[in-house]
Amino acid sequence: MFKAAFRTIETYLPLKPLVRDRLPIGTVHGVHEFARTRAAFVSQKKLYGYLKERIGTRYAKAIEDDAFSKSVNIAKLEVFAASLADMTCFCIGSALADDHLSNEDREASARACFRHGIEDNDDGSCGREAQTKWFSAFDARLEKTVWTVTDSAHFIESASALVRWAPIADELKALDRDIVENSIKNAFVEVRAEFRRRLDRDGVLVDFKAAD
Repeated sequence: MFKAAFRTIETYLPLKPLVRDRLPIGTVHGVHEFARTRAAFVSQKKLYGYLKERIGTRYAKAIEDDAFSKSVNIAKLEVFAASLADMTCFCIGSALADDHLSNEDREASARACFRHGIEDNDDGSCGREAQTKWFSAFDARLEKTVWTVTDSAHFIESASALVRWAPIADELKALDRDIVENSIKNAFVEVRAEFRRRLDRDGVLVDFKAAD
């Protein structure tokens, strides 16, 4: 049921309200948690918001359709995986911006961040092969990642994934594409600003080097 898909949000999203989270981010774990929780929050908020806006008066009937509910659960994870990939590259690129670290160091931390985020949030809706697909795609992305690019340049998957996976008719998606993509892009602008405000890069670097 579609209602059940909405109930899962309590376990999929961080339990503590995001607006109250103002502490500095000074550990590698903190960087990874920020990437995971914000990817989950933004991807679900924009996916469900788009569906409710587009379905309109047909919403009551749609929530009773099992096939639609299944499509929503698949979309939820696919959009999250894309958003997590973008957030991971942004957060790691920002937090580990140090000339003494190699790209291999950043890739290792990014891979751990992405893997843990997926494993913590995958409820199996996309099937048993989904994690392998996501991990392989992220590994391929890391091979081409330029860590010194500007913040927004890391966000290359989330917007298109939202449009692609939302269970909305293709002809309607064509009309909505610009609005929907800009909506999630703008949401991540605010997330990036929050991360920059809270990031204690020196603390993260000390933590990373100590663990290494």
